[in-house]
Amino acid sequence: NKNYVNNTVRKRVGGVFVQLPSGLTHYELGGPAKGKPVVLIHGFSVPYFIWDPTFDFLVKSGFRVLRYDLFGRGFSDRPRVRYNLDLFCKQLIELLDTLGLTQPVTLFGLSMGGPIAAAAAERYPERVERLVLIDPAGVQPIGISPLLKLTLLPGLGELALGLFGSASMVKGIASDFFGPELVEQFQARYRVQMQYSGFMRAILSTMRNGMLGSFLDVYRRVGKLDKPTLLLWGREDKTVPFAHSADLLSAIPHAELHVFEHCGHIPHYEKAEEVNPLLLKFLKLSR
Repeated sequence: NKNYVNNTVRKRVGGVFVQLPSGLTHYELGGPAKGKPVVLIHGFSVPYFIWDPTFDFLVKSGFRVLRYDLFGRGFSDRPRVRYNLDLFCKQLIELLDTLGLTQPVTLFGLSMGGPIAAAAAERYPERVERLVLIDPAGVQPIGISPLLKLTLLPGLGELALGLFGSASMVKGIASDFFGPELVEQFQARYRVQMQYSGFMRAILSTMRNGMLGSFLDVYRRVGKLDKPTLLLWGREDKTVPFAHSADLLSAIPHAELHVFEHCGHIPHYEKAEEVNPLLLKFLKLSR
């Protein structure tokens, strides 16, 4: 008895849905129509609610802010395709085109959203004005647990994820935080997407198609484009270790790095009061 993301579910969840050539995408667009456009790209598995504090702050600050669920996550479609960099770049550009966001945007990439934002900037340089990378993945391959390594094997993956996957993923969310206060409410919201068919298949395909691998070459090519880049990192990040920041800075030497103490993988959420003023300052810099 499988649950699907259908129209009944869509009516209930809020946000807006748009049909793109690649599939139906769940998004939210806020702020004044004439505001500078900012696009928030989430990471490996937590859908767009991970941007709540950032979205609200930027909308209040007068920006035109778009956040959306990557395919396979949240309430976007879960097509039977290869979940790779091409798919995620295509979804992003199709969404911008469909919503008429044709002027250059600032792309925010969190964790796995980092390589997606960087690849979009490299492939469509005229569409991207600047980058904000938050604890970005793709500098070195992400270390995955022995259980998740098993999932990369054909057949075994489906079995392992079916048996233990959902529980271990919900538990894994706790390691994104440095402090425990937010963990439970975050996990409760995270679980919602897991009850619908296609989530685990998408997660598996994302791992098998190298999305947790190295994209250092992409970051290097983006570095040569010289687009203003803000780099934010939690010192205690267990998911994408702070040590990766050195390699990222050698790829994008002009990036402006800010480190957050006593902070895990999602500084924009855990330390919003420190992060938001920096975002504002960066977004208001004139070129």
